[in-house]
Amino acid sequence: MITETTSRGTSPRAGTSRFGRRVAAGLAGLGLLATTLVAAAGPASGGLPERWVGTWGTALTAPSLANTGSSLNGFADQSIRQLVRVSLGGSKVRLRITNAHGTGPLTIGHASIGLPVTPGSPTLQPGSIREITFNGSASAVVYKGAELLTDPIDLPVGASTEVAVTLYLPVATGATSWHWTARQTSYVYAGDKAESVDGTGQTAAYNHFYYLAGIEAFTATGLGTVVVLGDSISDGSGATLNANTRWPDYLAGRITSTWPALGDPGVLNVSLAGNQVTRDGLAINSPALGDSALARLDDDVFSQPGVRTVFVELGINDVHLSGDPADRIIAGLRQLAIQAKDRGLRTVVATLGPFEGYSTWTPEKEAVRQAVNTWLRGDNEFDGLVDFDKILRDPAAPSKVLPAYDSGDHIHPNDTGAQALAAAVPLWLL
Repeated sequence: MITETTSRGTSPRAGTSRFGRRVAAGLAGLGLLATTLVAAAGPASGGLPERWVGTWGTALTAPSLANTGSSLNGFADQSIRQLVRVSLGGSKVRLRITNAHGTGPLTIGHASIGLPVTPGSPTLQPGSIREITFNGSASAVVYKGAELLTDPIDLPVGASTEVAVTLYLPVATGATSWHWTARQTSYVYAGDKAESVDGTGQTAAYNHFYYLAGIEAFTATGLGTVVVLGDSISDGSGATLNANTRWPDYLAGRITSTWPALGDPGVLNVSLAGNQVTRDGLAINSPALGDSALARLDDDVFSQPGVRTVFVELGINDVHLSGDPADRIIAGLRQLAIQAKDRGLRTVVATLGPFEGYSTWTPEKEAVRQAVNTWLRGDNEFDGLVDFDKILRDPAAPSKVLPAYDSGDHIHPNDTGAQALAAAVPLWLL
């Protein structure tokens, strides 16, 4: 297993370790797959055939009992315009819309996708709006607990392009399926705004996502996706609002700017602030923190289109929120790795970062964090490790975040810290 990385990344070690053999086999397999696909495409196409690959994703949860951002009451005769940045580009896109946590059917009366005039703007470029259809119809019903895949949309997008998805909800939705800490503003309007270029006149603006679970791109270069399964460190707490400065965003930018033209993976961030390895948010009356990571594997990881690698950044909430012992956290992380590898996926894990100065820190919890990190740096079940603790900690006070990387709360990295984390991920691991 690779255990040493720096903010500048690393390279595979020479030798015959079990991970080295696995990496060699994996790279050889990718080469064989690429050769096979090129052959199948034929000389006339000039390369790989296009295929659907995940380019953006998020994890949605049950609504908050505090009714934050209309999550509990929902919407009626209103439109929601949500802005997200894709990782991979493609000649077409399609969306996944979910009613996983609704209490009844969700009616979509009209929907569209377009390109903002500037990043973060709800006003769209003239001529960029495309109507979204569902089995050829402009409207659809998403049944309770179900997911709906849209028809392909003829909207070419480039890598790292921001898109705006507008959903008109004509009938009272009741409780929503939402993502609490989006770090991206969604705009709410009265009536149907799906075909409106003008983004002014909103009745509300929330830093949440609603119903939109994923976007897929039709691409000839993407060979699968990297799914980031994490907590608030990956979800972007501490990141600049509406700037796409979570560390997985920076990682996606590295991939699309440096990866060879053949085989660049999409990056799907299904992290949830407050998420724990073995405990549900509902246990502490916070359903927006999501089910435990172990309970989320099937829906949020294994079901993603073309998933090939799982990057796990979890455990610090089990320490500071629940006060769990190291052996419980380690057992849960081990299960995450075992179950992912049983699906044929590569697994990468991050160490737990420092948090002295945060309100819940104690010397006893610090000892637990260190014990989990010692196990992670040893011969564990994961294929590779990126030492987030080593990157974020202050050399003069190793249980604290380096001031230059601290967002101000002593646990979450700022944009500079997030960029350092992304820079430390060896792309060959993915």
